[in-house]
Amino acid sequence: MRRGSSISSASSGPISLSQRQSNSLPFLSTRGGGSLNNTPRGGVRYAEPSDDDLPAAEGVVAKTLSAFGSMWGSMGVVYILVKAIKRVLPIAIEPLKSGSSLALSKIQWGLYAATCLFFAYAEGYKGFQLKFSPLVVKRSATLVPGTKQGNNPLNYLLAPLYSMGLINATKKRLIVSWSVSMGVAMIVALVKRLPPISRCIMDAGVVVGLTWGSLSIQLFYLRTLFTGKTPDVDACLP
Repeated sequence: MRRGSSISSASSGPISLSQRQSNSLPFLSTRGGGSLNNTPRGGVRYAEPSDDDLPAAEGVVAKTLSAFGSMWGSMGVVYILVKAIKRVLPIAIEPLKSGSSLALSKIQWGLYAATCLFFAYAEGYKGFQLKFSPLVVKRSATLVPGTKQGNNPLNYLLAPLYSMGLINATKKRLIVSWSVSMGVAMIVALVKRLPPISRCIMDAGVVVGLTWGSLSIQLFYLRTLFTGKTPDVDACLP
């Protein structure tokens, strides 16, 4: 009788073993809200293989889209700059060719060199390296699935424009980016109307500035790719 009463009191305690396991380990419950009565022997229900495979697949897709957005956003801008360089390069280097019809005087050669130095500093260093290039790489790195900008397929398709701040940016960034783009287009149209010697001098400066800019974007991108650290600038997200 004594042994039976002890067993009875233990089984009728305030918290049973199954209740204690259910409260402390919620993953022991069955899928769909069932009780532990349907669990395998031992009281532990392990996750099915499909439960582990799904997050891994989602991770691969997310990483692939992020890598694509970052590369296409940054390298797409480089491609645009390289195309612009190729258009003006033949005119810029015309005076350097032997037997060229564009023979520059000493003063004109001085202007040629001074223009290259000015564009290297004003456009290449201050414009691209300090401002535009880190912005491009920073914004391209924000195309991550699960974020507001990363869930928009149009941002991936137009990643170069997105990276330049021409779409899906703050109001101030949109105004600045579009103003600069239209200003550059107007300057290019005016330069085409200059006399040949003046035009080749200006084009030489443009080539230096754009080359500096394209190289700086590539360096920022490679540093982000290998270190995982994006440029410390504001991405100007809306």
